[in-house]
Amino acid sequence: MAEINLLRSLPRTKRNITQRGEAKTPDVIAAAREYGELYFDGPRTYGYGGYRYDGRWVPVARDIIDHFDLKPGMRVLDVGCAKGFLVKDLMLACPGLEAFGLDISHYALTHCEKEVVGRLHLGSGDALPFPDDSFDCVISINTIHNFDRAGAERALREIQRLSGGRAFVQVDSYHTPEQKDLFESWVLTARFHDYPAGWIELFAEAGYTGDYFWTVVE
Repeated sequence: MAEINLLRSLPRTKRNITQRGEAKTPDVIAAAREYGELYFDGPRTYGYGGYRYDGRWVPVARDIIDHFDLKPGMRVLDVGCAKGFLVKDLMLACPGLEAFGLDISHYALTHCEKEVVGRLHLGSGDALPFPDDSFDCVISINTIHNFDRAGAERALREIQRLSGGRAFVQVDSYHTPEQKDLFESWVLTARFHDYPAGWIELFAEAGYTGDYFWTVVE
């Protein structure tokens, strides 16, 4: 288990934290947590403000492939795959790699990239519908924190079960009280979040032995 930033090549997203904080209401949070059209392709108030493929995940896919020494014929699962951008780019970066995704959003899966049709599954990260040790690597980026703490533990156990620890998760976190305040002004969907030490404690409780990193709002 190691802390490693596999998203270091991803462009920084500009965030208007003040505007989001002022617009955030219980109704907005509830709508975002439906993970439908408003969340992905509606106004920025509700989520992404338009989630479209632009190739930015290609270098991330290459870093994942290099880190896990993935080869054609190996099987990779992206838990929380949304529209399948990373799944597509993993296959582009390593032709012959068997990449798959899972997401809870029916909207995202029915608006996926055509290259991943048939590779994306509808389901929840805390009850993965696959056999033990059925993937050579499991990835979950900015998804596990959308469960409550008990659900996050279940999801980590499921990732461990499928991967044997050849895995990477990235979750919402913060290093200072100031970063925590910024995060809480911005967040819409995360139900569990903590300082890195709190997450590492949860990893241990779940028996998770894979790699990890943090998404910090700045």
